[in-house]
Amino acid sequence: MPRISEQDMAQTRQRIVDAASPRFRTDGIDGIGISALMKGAGMTHGGFYNHFASKDALAVAVCEDAFAASLATLARTVDEADPDRPSLAETVADYLSPEHRDMLDGGCPSAALVSDAGRHGPAIQAAYAKGVAGYIAGFDAAQQLEATERNEVLDPEEARRRSIALLSEIVGAILLSRAIRHVDPDLSDEILAVNRQRHDHEC
Repeated sequence: MPRISEQDMAQTRQRIVDAASPRFRTDGIDGIGISALMKGAGMTHGGFYNHFASKDALAVAVCEDAFAASLATLARTVDEADPDRPSLAETVADYLSPEHRDMLDGGCPSAALVSDAGRHGPAIQAAYAKGVAGYIAGFDAAQQLEATERNEVLDPEEARRRSIALLSEIVGAILLSRAIRHVDPDLSDEILAVNRQRHDHEC
């Protein structure tokens, strides 16, 4: 029987993560079983435990993978080599867009996985906390760069306070707008629009 290479193992593991990520975001970690997840990945239930010790271990990998992708997008705000570098205000506006609100199986894990992180054990909470810290650090860096470009000095403690408030507000806005989008779409849109306008002036 041919030996499976480490590369093949890594690719298979990533396939499972990729299959689980949209399902966890849409249905919650407890909303789908391992058999259904593995079927979605085109694999058998038994193969799951070759890659993950438990569904919680898979959830940690999904959380880490999703935050890595999301934080890579945020990192563009401080990439001075990028000729199309977006401003922090533009990045926040994209976050607070109807398109992001309606992307239940994708988008930022800070909103999509927040309830699951609170309900599950310390391993998942630690992965989520690391992602939140990454967002705060990214917002800090973007604020500092933009202050420098304006020849201003921004106190690091003030930048951190602003970053924490910004993340809390935009995640809250997405959660509220998602919760009511089917029954009151006008208010859902208004919540996003008010927050976009607010942060367009503040960022």
